[in-house]
Amino acid sequence: MDAQGRGRADNIDPADQWVLNPDTGEYELRLSHSAPQSSAVPGPRRSASRAAGAAGGARSRTQAPERQAPPSSQELAEQLPGPRRRRGAPEEPANRRGRKPVRKSKAKKILLWTGGTMALVLVGTAGAAYLYLEHLNGNITSVSDDGASTGGFSKDKAINLLLIGTDKRTGSGNEGYGDSGSVGHADTTILLHVSKDRTNATALSIPRDLMVDIPDCQTEQEDGSTKVIPGTQNARFNTSLGQDGRTPSCTMRTVTELTGVTPDNFMVADFNAVKTLTSAVGGVEVCLAKDIDDPDSHLKLPKGTHVIEGEQALAYVRTRHSVGFGGDLSRIDIQQQFLGSLMRKLKSNDTLTSPSKMIGLAEAGTKALTVDRQLKSIDKLKDLGLELGKLNTENLTFATVPVVDNPAEKVKATVVLNASTAPTVFQMIRDDVSFTEVKQQAQASKDAAAAAAAARLKGAQSSASEVRVQVMNGGAPAGSAQETLTWLQNTKGITKSENAGNAPAPLATTTLEYAPDQAPQARKLAAVMGLSGAALKPGRSVQNAQGLPTMTLTLGKDFKGAGVSLTTPTKVPDSVQKSTADKVKCAK
Repeated sequence: MDAQGRGRADNIDPADQWVLNPDTGEYELRLSHSAPQSSAVPGPRRSASRAAGAAGGARSRTQAPERQAPPSSQELAEQLPGPRRRRGAPEEPANRRGRKPVRKSKAKKILLWTGGTMALVLVGTAGAAYLYLEHLNGNITSVSDDGASTGGFSKDKAINLLLIGTDKRTGSGNEGYGDSGSVGHADTTILLHVSKDRTNATALSIPRDLMVDIPDCQTEQEDGSTKVIPGTQNARFNTSLGQDGRTPSCTMRTVTELTGVTPDNFMVADFNAVKTLTSAVGGVEVCLAKDIDDPDSHLKLPKGTHVIEGEQALAYVRTRHSVGFGGDLSRIDIQQQFLGSLMRKLKSNDTLTSPSKMIGLAEAGTKALTVDRQLKSIDKLKDLGLELGKLNTENLTFATVPVVDNPAEKVKATVVLNASTAPTVFQMIRDDVSFTEVKQQAQASKDAAAAAAAARLKGAQSSASEVRVQVMNGGAPAGSAQETLTWLQNTKGITKSENAGNAPAPLATTTLEYAPDQAPQARKLAAVMGLSGAALKPGRSVQNAQGLPTMTLTLGKDFKGAGVSLTTPTKVPDSVQKSTADKVKCAK
């Protein structure tokens, strides 16, 4: 900026808004018009007010101009072809620690913040948000989770995000989509589970026509009051949102009821999200195994590979009559293929090294989102993006809740859970089991622990009459200890068992503690109860009322009832169709 323009908000050279941080050797965008032009910035997170103080009191000599609204994404894209050097600066600035040139370093930083973030469209945009936080914060719409979530994701735990695409008609250009006058439904719903060690993730699609029980839902009203919306038995899943005044928190409660997984956060997007995000990245490549001509979605494409965006991309993810069997399950399959392709585009160098695309993504993503209030900030979305950015596309699995046609219908319109496979899928997500083979060091450690646990089950087993055990309730439903005791004595012949009441503290998982010389008894009880090797805890025995050594079985929160196996499945049933985000598939 020249001397004449200094202090005038309408005469800022975009190149002078990039300030060199000597601690990182990277340029940072400072859009605050009153921010110093000095490069003496101690760290990337330093606020404008603190930086101004470090500039030697420059504000006391020149009154800061009034702040104006940040430029639009289009203006920024035109102005910011890259982190340009300031006048008089070296052509290839490098920091004092001898790092790589700025442009490569910036690309690496963008990769960390955006690579892999939200394969499923939305969170992938959070990585670019650091460009102008306050402006982007104003784009985000948030509503209450009404106590239906865990309270928000944690960096040291597995993450469960509920992603909801609604068919509510909002925004210009969407008049021809969705039901006229409808408040919207949970049209496309995905439960995204990210493993605790961040080595893998599962995106589980929930069919909109799945018959479920929608529980009572407490919702916050516009005036701040609360209202309990009565639940509905045997209803379509998509009515968990919008209908009868239901909010996303009602969909959250329905998912918890269905899967046993309580989401940490939710994100909701409408038709505009697909249009604006695909345009922001310059289109998404899709592959068709046959010609498609769907008059309902207005999609007309010949077979082969195409790059689609905007209205055409929306038509693609909405088509169903021209693919597969023509139903909602076929549409889910094509949506999963599309999302995998979009993730690959988000992670590509073509996107990550383009400031104009990153700015467009930040604008489009934040405007498209409605989130719970725990995510109502770019900082929080960025933190989430950093966690998701650790994923590789080859370890993100797309799957669909296993279902079968509703046997109660003559004309098949809805589906019900596949009772033989759906529980396994849900349990694998609850137990943080990968749907793919993850070949990483963290997984190797997990495999070693699993091998050690499995070894505890190998060896001789005592007869049922020799097993001596105390049963305690450590978080299971009331009466579970007595129920189990009765089942063991009357059904399984383990007569030397007794009810020891409640455990001193609740446990998340059922455990069996035993002394080394009781290992054969432990293996027998594990076989009877369906306990995994991980549930067996070598330790010490306790004495019963007769002074005899006995094992201790503590029923945890995972206990599902006497006779119900607690062994964690390690493999997805063969009948469950799944795919990974790194593979290119052609819609059939």
